[in-house]
Amino acid sequence: MNENIIEISRITKHYQVGTQVVKALQGIDLEIKKGEYVAIMGPSGSGKSTLMNVIGALDTPTGGTYVLNGTDVSHLNDDKLAEIRNKEIGFVFQTFNLLPRYSALENVMLPLIYAGISKQERLKKGEDVVRKVGLEDRAAHKPNELSGGQRQRVAVARALINNPSIILADEPTGNLDSKTSVDIMRLFGDIHSMGNTIILVTHEEEIAQYAHRVIRLRDGVIESDTKNENISVSEVL
Repeated sequence: MNENIIEISRITKHYQVGTQVVKALQGIDLEIKKGEYVAIMGPSGSGKSTLMNVIGALDTPTGGTYVLNGTDVSHLNDDKLAEIRNKEIGFVFQTFNLLPRYSALENVMLPLIYAGISKQERLKKGEDVVRKVGLEDRAAHKPNELSGGQRQRVAVARALINNPSIILADEPTGNLDSKTSVDIMRLFGDIHSMGNTIILVTHEEEIAQYAHRVIRLRDGVIESDTKNENISVSEVL
């Protein structure tokens, strides 16, 4: 049985900018096992956002192969990529990406509408996952009635709703203060302890320290890939 949820082999990504070709990724090899908690780090221009977009099936590579949970997604068309994204990946973004006119619970249930789940089932799953992130008493509130930390909890709940193979978090604490950041990272620790695979993209060293493995990129290549021996203690409640 294959333990890898992600298998990336010789992935390249090139962009045409005017007359220049920008080589954002230059032959990346990467394997991530089911249930791992990984941070991807790197300075601006290192290729980490491009790698995140490839892993998240938001973009196709120029070359190489990417197998996600047994499916080669390297060269799928946009419709197939969208299908894979909705089934396999739960996204958490720095800017929360919540719909302002919808309540917290309605925002959480949105992916289930796209998946064609019945209203009754959506409500049951939505309430379950809102409870999981500790927001049951705020379920009826709209995003502008919630704090930054509560909004990010809504985003995390929305990412969990489809039982995805991977939670992909892009700078999830970037818009939060220090104390709220610790709360959110604690939540990610809880989610990981339930068996979820988490991939965290961050430029913040202290946030990367919550992960069990840290991959550092520079100039489109992996500079280092190490086990984290000093996991931040607030990962566990």
